[in-house]
Amino acid sequence: QVQLVESGGGLVQAGGSLRLSCAASGTIFSINVMGWYRQAPGKQRESVAFISSWGVTNYADSVKGRFTISRDNAKNTVYLQMNSLKPEDTAVYYCNLVVRGRDYWGQGTQVTVSS
Repeated sequence: QVQLVESGGGLVQAGGSLRLSCAASGTIFSINVMGWYRQAPGKQRESVAFISSWGVTNYADSVKGRFTISRDNAKNTVYLQMNSLKPEDTAVYYCNLVVRGRDYWGQGTQVTVSS
């Protein structure tokens, strides 16, 4: 059974920074993709960034240049460094793991950016 546990959300002023972490536990094969999605009130869940176990990254246009995704394969942990935060970044952020064609999700962590 795979579990994802997120941490690092909170309240921050516009222009500030936060770092999200997501630790995966259970049987996790070495070839996988980990990433972050977010869902704002009244909106659909959207992809923010993802990183493969071999280091390929992808970012949503709205966060390019401000967010950085990274991972520690030895710890099965993915990080999202969020800088220059904007009020429109306010959402629940979900960690995602894709391995062998299956999706796993964390419980979500709230990020609120005040103006």
